[in-house]
Amino acid sequence: MRKIVLSLAIIISVSSCDSVKNVNTSNLSDAATLLSSLSSNSTVQQITTLFGLLDANNDEAISTSEAIGSVSENFNVLDTDNSSSLNLTELTGLLGLLK
Repeated sequence: MRKIVLSLAIIISVSSCDSVKNVNTSNLSDAATLLSSLSSNSTVQQITTLFGLLDANNDEAISTSEAIGSVSENFNVLDTDNSSSLNLTELTGLLGLLK
């Protein structure tokens, strides 16, 4: 229940930000749900799905404004090339943080 409430809070706060326009809230909701269900047993396929859901502008990168939850919290750790965005390989590093 706590994860659901946290996911909803993230969705509401992100949806109300001026910097996030034309975001598919269904994708954001799905991303928050998937993110809250990730564990040390998660797969690269789940991360790939998460990447697609978070990449709102389809530029093949997750920016700080697109990141939510633990992706946002660990953005600087995941951004290994210091490009201020995450590619799929960098986002896959989230699996290592779950262990």
